[in-house]
Amino acid sequence: MVHQYKNNGYNIVLDVNSGAVHVVDDTAYDVIALWETNTETEIIDRLKQDYGKEQVAEAIEEVASLIKEGVLFTKDDYEDYILDVTKRKTVVKALCLHIAHDCNLKCRYCFAEEGEYHGKRALMSYETGKAALDFLIANSGGRRNLEVDFFGGEPTLNFQVVKDLVAYGREQEKLYDKNFRFTLTTNGVLLNDEIMEFANREMANVVLSIDGRQKVNDKMRPFPNGSGSYSLIVPKFQKFAESRNQENYYVRGTFTYENLDFSKDVIHLADLGFKQISVEPVVAPESDDYAIQKEDLPQLFEEYDSLAKELVKRKKQGNAFQFFHFMIDLEGGPCVAKRLSGCGSGTEYLAVTPWGDFYPCHQFVGNEKFLMGNVKDGITNTALRDEFKSCNVYSKEKCWTCFAKFYCSGGCAANSYHFHGDIHNTYEIGCELQKKRVECAIMIKAAETFEKE
Repeated sequence: MVHQYKNNGYNIVLDVNSGAVHVVDDTAYDVIALWETNTETEIIDRLKQDYGKEQVAEAIEEVASLIKEGVLFTKDDYEDYILDVTKRKTVVKALCLHIAHDCNLKCRYCFAEEGEYHGKRALMSYETGKAALDFLIANSGGRRNLEVDFFGGEPTLNFQVVKDLVAYGREQEKLYDKNFRFTLTTNGVLLNDEIMEFANREMANVVLSIDGRQKVNDKMRPFPNGSGSYSLIVPKFQKFAESRNQENYYVRGTFTYENLDFSKDVIHLADLGFKQISVEPVVAPESDDYAIQKEDLPQLFEEYDSLAKELVKRKKQGNAFQFFHFMIDLEGGPCVAKRLSGCGSGTEYLAVTPWGDFYPCHQFVGNEKFLMGNVKDGITNTALRDEFKSCNVYSKEKCWTCFAKFYCSGGCAANSYHFHGDIHNTYEIGCELQKKRVECAIMIKAAETFEKE
């Protein structure tokens, strides 16, 4: 499978199965487009008026050479491999600990209902968190590096338990030859010097929630009394980012129908001094007034293109920043299993409620159909675990002919379920935006390559 597109003056050809990317001239671009449905003679006849017979013939030789090298029109060698992935023993490597089902903001788009997750407000006890870490160690097999995200609601509402669990985890590392990578997601309301110092010492990554421009942020992320959070959190986030040397964190926002011009929010965050930025599309039912609709896609595509060009320009000026959705590794990247099956929700990755119940991920918490077990008894719903284990790009018919399938790994299972009632489907708007992001990310890599030459 081959995907061709033009972006920012580059003719880009992606060989989907090998991952090879080619930046070609107009002649080769048109030859490749005709390759699978025409003979060489027919290609020459169709293109000779535009480029000349000799130039088309040279391009045909170049394309034939790339095919022979195994970097163009390659076959899919992964479909058989996925059988091994689905049969392998389940090893848990990451937990999302819901330290607090409570929050001090009232974000309009929050899927967690102000931290309650369709249930009651609650804080995780040290004993429950300790049992969760014990479960992770016991079910991690030979894997040494383990990940634990302190999540909510707002986890700083229960920060003493966060500190106690980190201390416990550090003790267990020595006993079991494990390495915990702790992370924290916070809205910043309670952020202070003590929390920053602790996070800088113990947290491998920190996610700081903000939506961008003050008007946008304060409309979607207000306090319960309706006042905005921007003025309070921005100085704290700027200080925090600098204290981490602008590394191992990112400011994370959500754009909605209210700010389809979201590239301005990304640039605003960059101009505030942040170097690690993620602003992502809201996922919401079409009936919500802030939901993204299919007719909004052309404008959003333009926004991504504009943002990609701005990143290229700023890189040349020495004022670069990272945009999470444009970060792509064309040489190494995730292992094959990760490319095929994605985040590992329900198998390698689990969410833990304040009372110790397991769910496939934070977006399923509160839906009893997806209750998988608990920290005391372990995984009891093995049928559900096996269903998630079988979720991959080959179990989703819509992914079969998609050029981005090895970059998004079939998309989010929770989004698929919430829109179609089936984790083996896809969320169409999310798919279209993901494809555009992949195209932009590859263009940026192409621009960087040509800049070096």
